[in-house]
Formats: sequence, structure tokens, C-alpha cells
Amino acid sequence: MKIGNKEFKIGERTFVMGILNVTPDSFSDGGEFNEIELAVNRAKKMVEEGVDIIDIGGESTRPNAAFVSEEEEIRRVVPIIKAIKEAMDITISIDTYKSKTAEAAIKAGADIINDVWGFKKDNNMACIANKYKVPCILMHNRINKPYKDLMKDVISDLEESIKIALDAGVKRENIMLDPGIGFVKTHEENLIVMNNLETIVKMGYPVLLGTSRKSMIGLALNLPANERVEGTVATTVMGIIKGCDFIRVHDVLENKRACIMTDTILRAK
Repeated sequence: MKIGNKEFKIGERTFVMGILNVTPDSFSDGGEFNEIELAVNRAKKMVEEGVDIIDIGGESTRPNAAFVSEEEEIRRVVPIIKAIKEAMDITISIDTYKSKTAEAAIKAGADIINDVWGFKKDNNMACIANKYKVPCILMHNRINKPYKDLMKDVISDLEESIKIALDAGVKRENIMLDPGIGFVKTHEENLIVMNNLETIVKMGYPVLLGTSRKSMIGLALNLPANERVEGTVATTVMGIIKGCDFIRVHDVLENKRACIMTDTILRAK
């Protein structure tokens, strides 16, 4: 998969996406990196720790987070994307479900669209992905409705997102999937999806796993967000064993080491 000016050889190793929330209210790091200098310094630190992609988001997707307009979201992310791109050669994804934000971010230097609504919230999002020929991450999400058969429904929902992308002209090789851990799922349902990640991998697209510091870990360990590093690492290892190609995390160093160790074992001759 070509993302920006870099080739990501799927299957050779696990790639690490580092989270950079430029928001005042994200659940575990809100307000920490929403100024340009702080964000650039954090990006540099993640690069030192071995990150492959930096995922920049201007609106929190935590439950009950305040809605952010496209104009405000663009104001938050564009200067930081430009500053990071000027400071270093690193692949950047834009974490948004709004097409105007995605387009502004791509023009500023973003290389990939990460849409938590899988192209279902904004009808123009797939067209933007096709227009600029950028890869996209389609995450599982749905309006709150009960599941009849959890894994079958998750796969069906993802297939709907894939069809939207393909119908807009997005190439299959530019599509990545995300099982949507923590989105419209109970604690038990999140655990079931984690335990059945291979069924999503079998859909034939690279899979990104995003579990970092989420409530699934907090509930299992009875720990606050800033004490969930070990729990996150456990999910990273599980995800790699199940076949995931990318992991999205706050704590790059610890998870990068876990990736290298797990890859080394799984790929031993």
C-alpha cells in the first residue's frame, strides 16, 4: 500500500500509527497538544520512538463529546499538519468524518483519510478520497441499533462502507478497515470483536486496530485512561496474532517494542 511518498509492505511487519489529538477534550490527552509547538514536539518524539504514521484529529470521538464545526476543525488541524510536514518527513493521516476537513487536510499535506463513520456520515467523503487518490481507513460504526449476529453485522456494515468507496471510484488497494473497538458496542461486544478479528482480516483488506487506552481496557483492569499502557500492549499483541497490519496508539514506544517482538516470533523461519 502506497501512502504519501512511502511504500507500506503489508505482511512484512506491523505498522504503528501514533495518535495526535489537537483537541481540548479528547478522553486521555485533551489539551496536551493543541498548540503548534507542542504538537510538533510530540510528533518528533513519536518519530524517535519509531512511529510510521501520525494520526491528527481535531474533534474528539469520545462518547458525548461536543460537536465541532468544519471551520473549527480545519482551524485546529491544518496549521499543525503544515508545521509537522515542514519539520519532518512523516506520513500523516487526518482523523475526520467531514469531507471539507479531509480536503483541507490533504491540501495541507495529509496522506490518508481516517473516517470513524466509514464514509457513511458525509456523502462527499468517498468522492474526496477518489479525487485526491489517497488511501482511506473505513471504521465500523453504526447508528445505535441492536445487533442480530454481532460479527456478521460488523462485516455487513463494513461491506456497506467498502461499496460506498468502490462506487465512488476508490481503488481496492487504497482501502483499509478498522473494526471500531469502542464504538456502538458494549464491553462484552468489544471483547468478542477482539476475539474474532481474523474474520475481518479475511475480508481481504489491511486492518487497523485502535484500542489504545479505551474503556474496554479500563473496565477489564479497573484503571483510569493514563494507566492503561500494559492493557493496550496486550491488545496490540492479540491484534497482530489475529492478523492486523496497523495499530493506532497513544504510547508509541511501548507498543512499537511489542510489535517488533511479536513480529519477530510470528515471522521466525
